[in-house]
Amino acid sequence: MSVVMVTGAAGGIGAATAREAVRRGHRVVLADIDVAGATRLADRLGSAALAVELDIRDEDAWEAAFESAASRLGPVEVLINNAGIIHTGYARQLSMAQHRHMVEVNLIGPMTGMMAALPRMRAQGHGHIITICSMSSFMPLIGYTSYGATKHGLRAFHHSVAIEERDGPVTFSIIHPPGTRTPMLEQEMADPSSVITFAEKPLTPEAVASVIVDAIVKKPVEVVHPALAGRFQRVAGVFPRLMHFAIPRVAAMARRRSPGAGAAPPTTREQGDST
Repeated sequence: MSVVMVTGAAGGIGAATAREAVRRGHRVVLADIDVAGATRLADRLGSAALAVELDIRDEDAWEAAFESAASRLGPVEVLINNAGIIHTGYARQLSMAQHRHMVEVNLIGPMTGMMAALPRMRAQGHGHIITICSMSSFMPLIGYTSYGATKHGLRAFHHSVAIEERDGPVTFSIIHPPGTRTPMLEQEMADPSSVITFAEKPLTPEAVASVIVDAIVKKPVEVVHPALAGRFQRVAGVFPRLMHFAIPRVAAMARRRSPGAGAAPPTTREQGDST
């Protein structure tokens, strides 16, 4: 069994992943900017779990987290880069500070983690970096402008590093979940600009966590989940005219399904990802 670090582990997909990894016998480092929430979960999970405070944008914080893990559980063998945030709203409604915040957390944060993990894993002769991305990395969506842009960038960065390191000892996997029942999704569903959220039935965090923990053993290059819907979005995302035709129609269908979204003010979460 492996020593696994999960970012954004205080809630949402990250918490579900930590629970599932411990259940399967792994030792798990629960890393989150919300260290109190991560500690509460780690206490419930027992001696196989350790909570560490981590702002994924901070290089020094990453180094401290890896050192804490090594001293308490052993060197990290699997990094699950999961933490992410969203500010809901159309692009013109968001401030540049909000656009920048998403770029810093959703793109620069995972990049910082990968660059902190890579030399450690190369030195120990093995390692596995699992990036939790999003189906929005394949297709631009209404109401998800900067969020989708960060996921496009994250997928490109992940695969570029994986190709550069193809002859090295580190394995790379990237997973694209759909909408998942987390506090982030609840935020999206409360904002009319994110009505496209209603286009599909969301999964539970536990369902997504099972796919993520499976990847520790299976080591896939890339996973879209669920597979059929994911294949359609990947294909549609290749053709701009198809995107411009299909996305407004999907949004209109989602609006009809919506029970009536309220105009809640945008808020942020840094405890896992939802789309």
